[in-house]
Amino acid sequence: MIKSRLNLLRLEMEKEKIDAYYIPTFDYHLSEMVGSYFQERQYMSGFTGSNGDLLVLKDKAYLWTDGRYFLQAESELENSTITLMKMGEEGVPTVLEYILSNLKENDTLGFDGKVIPAGLGLQFKENLMRLNININSGFDLVDRIWQNRPELSHEKVFELGIEYAGQSRKDKLENLQAILKEKKLDFTLISSLDDIMWLYNLRGNDVACTPVCLSYTIVSQNAAYLYLNEDALSEDIKNNLINDNITIYPYFKIYEDIKALKGKVYFDLNKLNYALYSNFTKNAILYNGINFTTLPKAKKNQVEIENIRKAHIKDGVAICKFIYWLKKNVGKIELSEISVAEKLEEFRRLDDHFIEPSFETIAGFKEHGAIVHYSATPKTDKRISNESLLLVDSGGQYYEGTTDITRTIVLGQIDETCKRDFTNVLRGYLNLASAKFRQGCRGSSLDVLARQPLWQNYQDFNHGTGHGVGYLLNCHEGPQGIHYGRITGHPLEIGMITSNEPGLYISAKYGIRHESLLLTKFGMKNEFGTFLEFEVLTLAPFDLDGINPNLMNEFEKETLNAYHNRVYKEISPYLTKEEAEFLNEATKPI
Repeated sequence: MIKSRLNLLRLEMEKEKIDAYYIPTFDYHLSEMVGSYFQERQYMSGFTGSNGDLLVLKDKAYLWTDGRYFLQAESELENSTITLMKMGEEGVPTVLEYILSNLKENDTLGFDGKVIPAGLGLQFKENLMRLNININSGFDLVDRIWQNRPELSHEKVFELGIEYAGQSRKDKLENLQAILKEKKLDFTLISSLDDIMWLYNLRGNDVACTPVCLSYTIVSQNAAYLYLNEDALSEDIKNNLINDNITIYPYFKIYEDIKALKGKVYFDLNKLNYALYSNFTKNAILYNGINFTTLPKAKKNQVEIENIRKAHIKDGVAICKFIYWLKKNVGKIELSEISVAEKLEEFRRLDDHFIEPSFETIAGFKEHGAIVHYSATPKTDKRISNESLLLVDSGGQYYEGTTDITRTIVLGQIDETCKRDFTNVLRGYLNLASAKFRQGCRGSSLDVLARQPLWQNYQDFNHGTGHGVGYLLNCHEGPQGIHYGRITGHPLEIGMITSNEPGLYISAKYGIRHESLLLTKFGMKNEFGTFLEFEVLTLAPFDLDGINPNLMNEFEKETLNAYHNRVYKEISPYLTKEEAEFLNEATKPI
């Protein structure tokens, strides 16, 4: 099937005189997660991982993906004629490096400019022009051959009331327009879906696990224009938007209206596709920077914060019920990675305000836990028995906010080496959660706190320690983060919510990750400056069966005991008698 699709694509490439065709994994908004309409790379390659780039030439095809997916890609690409390119491995070129080395003068690289980041498109253009290699970004060739392609989603949107948003869209727009006036800018173009949803207090259902609606917006100093499929709007919402002086246009009209913009236009190049960027004319004076909505979106207001605290109680109840159920039933009934993930979602759905998971649940048993972003399939679904570790990384979208939690659950007996690893990861987590730091500090400055217990044992984990989290929006949200190698990240500010998720992954054995969400809040102001600290929002126990207390200092023990005491007090009132008794034992002091 894949061979046939590749041959059909090559026929279309021949018609358009294209020598190499590039297919990434983006939608028109460069979203981290994309809807079924945009799964072109998966359709053409058969590779189902969330990250990958396909390059099809006249007689060859290559797929680039990262280390999370090497084993999966090798399996799914078998007999496809597609060669796997292992990103980051020694001797493996990037997509651009391969193109520069293998396309000849007067050859043509083709791609759909609507799914290519503007920055990458400009990089292609700059590098290929020097070699007299052409670019054609005007064709979606996969669309021509994709039989029964899903429709472009236009699910109904809903309004997020001020009791959840904490600020009206009218006020948000006025604040944005005030920034434009202050900076003497005529327009801002916003393409990122979470920024648009936040600005207009709307939420949608066009992307799985992310409540957003496919849309664009242009805002001037005195007007706002929203581009989306009008079928997604009820009459009431449409009238509410119009009453707030927001003009509604069809989704694709943005590509023509861009050409008419005259004056100073501000946008975030990292959030804009190449086709939109290419439609600017010389009448537009372009200014690039982070979207003006990004920082206020990240700094949650007081109403959002109070709601988020409620969301974590709801989520904590579901997690505690799940852990009790799992511990009670493992070894007694048939369990698998998929079935326990489904059971966890079932517990979350007991709450009326739960909407959907905030990402696809990662449930990795034994060696599968060592695959950082493992996703169980019917083919890989592992039976869970009363032994080893089960890593469960999951989250929920509630009207009260977005959650993201990882707990590593001990099933049966584990050896002392495993307990050492479990404890050291937890020590790093506790040290970061307890941090007090000067205002202006970036996450890169704090990352060592989470990694130090592992580094002392010459161990580490190859992913970030923390990412921002949205409010009923993207589970991964900027501009802040926690990673020692990303010193350009934005400082941590009051109201930001950031994950704390150190881990350790022992190949072919087990994976350990401990994750909670942290709220940055005011600590103290004195003669030395202003200090900030964290409030742990997530409420669920860490498995005492995995801890060796002898490896912990008194501060770490006190911190864990205080947290567990809080978990019991806040969660136990919502549990059955048996569940509460279990939680009492699971949170006893060490």
